[in-house]
Amino acid sequence: VHFKGGMSCKIHFLSPFRAEGIGTNQQAVKFCDQDYESLREQCLSSGRLFEDDCFKPESKSLGYNELGPYSSKTRGIVWKRPTELCPDPKFIDDGATRTDICQGILGDCWLLAAIASLTLDQRILQRVVPPGQSFTEDYAGIFHFQFWQYGEWVDVVIDDRLPTKDGKLLFVHSAEGSEFWSALLEKAYAKVTGCYEALSGGNTIEGFEDFTGGIAEIYTLNEAPPELFKIIRKALSLGSLMGCSIDITSAYETEAVTALKLVKGHAYSVTGAEEVNYRGSAVELVRIRNPWGQVEWTGPWSDGSSEWKYINEEDKSKLNNVAEDGEFWMSYSDFIKHFSRLEICNLTPDTLESDEVGHWNHYQFEGMWRVGSTAGGCRNHAATFSSNPQFVVRLEDVDDDPLDGEDGCTFLVGLMQKDGRQKRRLNRDLEPIGFAIYEYKGRSSVHLGPDVLLRQKAVAMSSTFINTREVCERFRLPPGEYAIIPSTFLPYKNGSFLLRVFSEKEVEVSESDIDPQFKKIFKEIAGSDMEVSVFELVDILNNIVSSRSDIKTNGFSIETGRLIVSLLDKDESAKLGLKEFHVLWNKLQKYLEIFMSHDTDNSGTMSSMEMRAAATKAGFHVNGAVLQAIVNRYADAQCAIDFDNFVGCLIKLEMLFSE
Repeated sequence: VHFKGGMSCKIHFLSPFRAEGIGTNQQAVKFCDQDYESLREQCLSSGRLFEDDCFKPESKSLGYNELGPYSSKTRGIVWKRPTELCPDPKFIDDGATRTDICQGILGDCWLLAAIASLTLDQRILQRVVPPGQSFTEDYAGIFHFQFWQYGEWVDVVIDDRLPTKDGKLLFVHSAEGSEFWSALLEKAYAKVTGCYEALSGGNTIEGFEDFTGGIAEIYTLNEAPPELFKIIRKALSLGSLMGCSIDITSAYETEAVTALKLVKGHAYSVTGAEEVNYRGSAVELVRIRNPWGQVEWTGPWSDGSSEWKYINEEDKSKLNNVAEDGEFWMSYSDFIKHFSRLEICNLTPDTLESDEVGHWNHYQFEGMWRVGSTAGGCRNHAATFSSNPQFVVRLEDVDDDPLDGEDGCTFLVGLMQKDGRQKRRLNRDLEPIGFAIYEYKGRSSVHLGPDVLLRQKAVAMSSTFINTREVCERFRLPPGEYAIIPSTFLPYKNGSFLLRVFSEKEVEVSESDIDPQFKKIFKEIAGSDMEVSVFELVDILNNIVSSRSDIKTNGFSIETGRLIVSLLDKDESAKLGLKEFHVLWNKLQKYLEIFMSHDTDNSGTMSSMEMRAAATKAGFHVNGAVLQAIVNRYADAQCAIDFDNFVGCLIKLEMLFSE
């Protein structure tokens, strides 16, 4: 990945496919290695309806606790296709609208609000809900949707068997009962997260991000920063999605209408921000849209209010102030007084096809916190803090139109921890996460150590450490170099994360050099020559895996050791030096994470089906013939692949694909 000035930015493991555009919305990764077009064609040619083996109509797909196999809520559930539920089912009937999205027994209103926002922008909707799907033309019981997941787009295939009780859909449904795009979208999202119950509880911005690939900010309006109106105007000029809402104090207030016709606990969108001359003074106005298409604000600056009499005809025409469409103007001061929250989802350049809006510059890294190497915790933990991963940002060009007139470089930092919903089944919670930003001061590929991090004060940091999926903050700093240090609050916590930087101007972004603590450990392992031979490598790997009870292995062989050295030995010394061993260490951590997450039966090994999905996650799309060859070569008599053979297989695949 190249940035301004020709600088090359290394990401932990970039498969050869990613360079060809795999992972973009146009070439999404095939979730579970399922190809929609080929599966659909197979069904049509055989005359059978699709049945998804990767998300079966069984209790495991529903949940693990409240929707678990022994729950009263799951008794009497029958999975039915829409063709069994009504005589003339429609995928989308007369456009996708808010009334297509009615909540069922699942507590996923956060997701439904995000789905509802899709209906306001046809262009973004079609990125998530690919067009051309129906229950009439070439219907085969198969549908697909696309979601952004931790840095890449995935294409998710499902069959249309939906959970029902007493002949009615259990979860999301349309008001009419005959339109099914929203119910099928919810099922696809449940498949990605592991089951329906994993969708219970959340924040709308999670849905915003997974439907756009954008990065979201939240503003509490009773604590609005002084420049928020200008932030809104700038966000609109950058094509950002914006939503606002009024908090409720109890369930009874949900969708209650205030005296001035604002709806509590209801998702509005912000569609405009302008400044007008009113009786000789400048007044800031905000345009709000109620997706219901009715029930509009009746206070100052509402449609037909007296304030419009004092606005010249040119401004009045530009603002299009009278229309019975659910869209209305209100003063910015009333906006922050009556509304509680503002959410801004800043979009990536690929989402914005129009040249009429500006674009953020977008950079991202994948990283890991690992006990014993990079899980350093926050600055409270002086002994380990400096071992956290570090990412360097070089800010060069100041903003064209600074919000408060002072020069600086505006950028957003988003730190997202991975797979939180998938881990719920294992009763594992999200970790409190955050980040700090330090001056880098022109160092070259140097990992900042405790001599800097414990003696200098951070120039900026996330406002809090919180156990949410993502922490996102907006900063403006003078031109210069800065190190971003993402961490969990406590040390010794394993986790994987995505770090994103959105900047108004182009910046240079890179990962800093190897952690000094890692260098120290490597020196102890490698000895005086600071290199690891094949035999030493095999001993090290076997010592590591022998202490784990959750994976099965017969031990790494000399053959696998030679494969690893052959792939990573850049200086042709037949040994691994510090940097080469560091690459291997990160690769092994990634392989272990993939192995554990795809060992769905907790056997400590990979079955052939698990192996295909795991290889796909590692960046290798293998067909049936290659999969059979892998099983023949690496599996035991029970067709199970243990961890050492799993690593050897992926190393071999990487060697083949890099040739």
